[in-house]
Amino acid sequence: MILNGSDPAAIAAAADLLRAGELVAFPTETVYGLGADAGNDAAVGGIFQAKGRPADHPLIVHVPAGAKGTEAVSYFAQPLPAFAARLVLAFWPGPLTLIVTRQPGVANAASGGQGTIGLRCPAHPVAQALLEACAAQGVLGLAGPSANRFGRVSPTTAQHVHDEFGDALTVVDGGACAVGIESTIVDCSRGAPVLLRPGAITRAQIEAACGEPLRDKQDLAAPDPRAPGTLASHYAPDARLRLMDAKTLQAALDVLGAQAAHIAVWARSPIKSRSQRVLHRRMPDDAGAAAQQLFALLRSFDAEGVKLIWVETPPDTPEWEGVRDRLQRAAA
Repeated sequence: MILNGSDPAAIAAAADLLRAGELVAFPTETVYGLGADAGNDAAVGGIFQAKGRPADHPLIVHVPAGAKGTEAVSYFAQPLPAFAARLVLAFWPGPLTLIVTRQPGVANAASGGQGTIGLRCPAHPVAQALLEACAAQGVLGLAGPSANRFGRVSPTTAQHVHDEFGDALTVVDGGACAVGIESTIVDCSRGAPVLLRPGAITRAQIEAACGEPLRDKQDLAAPDPRAPGTLASHYAPDARLRLMDAKTLQAALDVLGAQAAHIAVWARSPIKSRSQRVLHRRMPDDAGAAAQQLFALLRSFDAEGVKLIWVETPPDTPEWEGVRDRLQRAAA
């Protein structure tokens, strides 16, 4: 069922379910998460089962803001390095996940069995209301991967989640997600910041806030910790997605001519087709607007029954890195 996230009684009911070990989907500013009590390994196991996600693929734990958030970070993680604490001050609540050293014996399932754990404090007011209600009942954090089947397109509305899981799952509705792609992930567990997944927060913003340059993976002797959303193939629609520059995309449509069918195009350039059976949507010139539309658009193309999705490759600039990353993995 879908609960109204602006109703305090609905928030209280959702918190009760989570405390009892049930799964509840909830909104964040990035995408909707499939939530469970992060400290309850059996409940977290339900996330892996529902998503069809490998049990060694770790989850992000969402924590409240303020004093309860400080308590939650101390519960799940060992003391943060100074640069990680600066990132918390700069970007929490917000779309930034930090991979930090885990407290032994805590959130074993959510960490995927690693000695590290991903923590995030979401900015969405409904998420914060739910996290605060859970904390009041002793649930200090919610494990919350995207509320979709593993590897598929992430949901950015409550209806997307309902379409994925049906009436059996309780969904707290907080409207459409404002950011639209998952959080930036920075590994802080090896003494220096390493970007593991790009998002709305850029490299330059991270470096300015933490006072250190981001290190490349190959600079550090220890291997990267496993992190969500970093598989080569991820975020994939049912249709086959292909990235092309505008010239190649137009040439492909010209070759097919009036016979082109079951194709959707998302492009910034003025692409034309002689076929009336090509579905065309314009990609925004602004990277933030494109990110907000991305997953909802891919889901709408699948709903239209297209077989191919042709996307004009986004610009190779820092603000587009998150969108480019999601599209490359969807195309893989």
